Amino acid sequence: MFAQRFSHVTTWVFDLDNTLYPPSARLFDQIEARMTAWVMDTLGVDRAEADRLRLHYWRAYGTTLAGLMAEHDVDPAPYLTEVHDISFAALIPDPLLAARIGDLPGRRIVYTNGSAPYAERVIEARGLSGVFDAVYGVEHAGFHPKPQRVAFETVFSADGLDPLAAAMFEDDPRNLAAPHEMGLQTVHVAPEAAPAAHIHHHTDDLSAFLAEVIAGTFARRGERSEAE
Repeated sequence: MFAQRFSHVTTWVFDLDNTLYPPSARLFDQIEARMTAWVMDTLGVDRAEADRLRLHYWRAYGTTLAGLMAEHDVDPAPYLTEVHDISFAALIPDPLLAARIGDLPGRRIVYTNGSAPYAERVIEARGLSGVFDAVYGVEHAGFHPKPQRVAFETVFSADGLDPLAAAMFEDDPRNLAAPHEMGLQTVHVAPEAAPAAHIHHHTDDLSAFLAEVIAGTFARRGERSEAE
């Protein structure tokens, strides 16, 4: 059954933050602090109001940036440069994960709500350079954020992937709802499971999960070739 779930997959879509590196790296703590500071400076509010606004933007629009663009018409480029100017010292190269992703049959891409330049720096720090065929940031989605379906449609169309032959790995459960509706296999990557109808699989160990996928997928495709 497990092999059948992935035997048709030709494109593997990976989220970035807390998916391709463990949450214990706490990169997003740095990003959130810079987001809050940016809101405080740009809108002239105190920290408490900035935190309140960021929560409002996240709930209403999906990301702080989307809310700022919708309600304050901010230019996304300076914001993305500023909030992603962080230290990557907490990231450790993971050659096992690189090998497992590299062994996946088909096309491998990253799609993040962050910027593509930021994603490239994370990928490099994790020792994953050269593993992916493409890296897409929020700018490639027309600045529409996950979990909005239009964001996925824009990126998937640009990549030319077939949603019915793709799988997505993501730490935020709400960001798997639209991919599920579009026909992708969905994998929640997080320490704790979040049972939901739009989540097909959960794992707290991406490398181990991919090893199982690879073993099952290759075995299934081998059976298919012999039958042919």
